[in-house]
Amino acid sequence: MDSLSIYKDINIASAKPSLEERKNIKHYALDYLNIDEKNNAQIFKTLLEDAIRVCPKKILLIVGGSSFYLKSILEGLSEIPKPSKEQILKIEQEINALTNPYEFLKSIDPNTAFKIHYNDAYRIHKALEIFYLTHTPPSEYFKKNPKKPFEHAISLFALSINKDTLQNNIKKRTKNMLNLGLIEEIKALYTKYPKDSQPFKAIGVKESILYLEKRLTLGELEEAIFSNTMKLAKRQTTFNKTQFQNLCMGGIEEIKRAILKTSHF
Repeated sequence: MDSLSIYKDINIASAKPSLEERKNIKHYALDYLNIDEKNNAQIFKTLLEDAIRVCPKKILLIVGGSSFYLKSILEGLSEIPKPSKEQILKIEQEINALTNPYEFLKSIDPNTAFKIHYNDAYRIHKALEIFYLTHTPPSEYFKKNPKKPFEHAISLFALSINKDTLQNNIKKRTKNMLNLGLIEEIKALYTKYPKDSQPFKAIGVKESILYLEKRLTLGELEEAIFSNTMKLAKRQTTFNKTQFQNLCMGGIEEIKRAILKTSHF
């Protein structure tokens, strides 16, 4: 469950498993979306349910760092109509035309606006998408369409890695991505797809774009990716600790044993 690996053509920046690595182990939710398509928790939920249907007698591992999506799935999602590409384009135009999206949200749905910080552009945008798509204030829509809890039990595990090891791992990964051709990968995609495509905001991608625009040197690019990845890792750890109950945390070997014990392999 990775917000970047789900996209086609982003192989280096996402560090997704190679085709060779996927030969003996079936993977899901990889190479599913085009770069100009939007990603959300509902898509991951659908793909997860599809995988469960295909492998009813197998134990599946949900692997990745997109804990926000996982939390949304576990807590339950409301059914939202799937917009057509034409609708998506029209909604984007409507939202982009707003002088102050937060003030507009407050005017049409003060209850929802009260729960969102005025600088939280992502959640403001999502709320307005629901309004324009359903022609209903989000708070009213969710009252009529309550969340549906996820039907399957999921055991939760998280790796606990000391800071020095984490720093070394991220430095190695950053250097490896650059050596494998990260800049060339992003350059090819950035010239082909709309500049506001969702993956272009991801760590490793957005910094590469700044380099391509000559706003960063190569050394600054490497440092920016490292620094932003470290900050993300810290946020992920805090999120996991505070947002999930019954979370098993530990080192690699400890988590391996816990998974095997829980899964009864």
